[in-house]
Amino acid sequence: MGIESVVDEFIRRVTSHDVDGACELLHPDVEYDNVPVGKNLGIDAVKAFLAPMVGGIDETEWVVHRQAVTGNLVMNERNDRFRIGDSWMELPVAGVFEVDASGLITLWRDYFDMETFTSEMAKLLS
Repeated sequence: MGIESVVDEFIRRVTSHDVDGACELLHPDVEYDNVPVGKNLGIDAVKAFLAPMVGGIDETEWVVHRQAVTGNLVMNERNDRFRIGDSWMELPVAGVFEVDASGLITLWRDYFDMETFTSEMAKLLS
């Protein structure tokens, strides 16, 4: 599987709420840097962060608008969408993924604006 395919499959699994399956594509020492929130180091930490997040959401979509590959890096510009009940929130995100030679994600870094997240989350939960 090429590095772009690894990232695409990871996204597919996360948005399908298959946290265990998504974590199969992560290196044991993965660094997940959710930039405005903080870092999670290792698969167990990523799983502990993702499981409650997707567990509390009825539906998840990551709409990738642009994606570029250079060397072992995949960068994308996307909107992460989350539905609870009949309400959706949408968050613009820039993601960076580093994939090693064995096809595992060693770095996952997401950049987004915390004020936008807070505002969208308030609308979603109101």
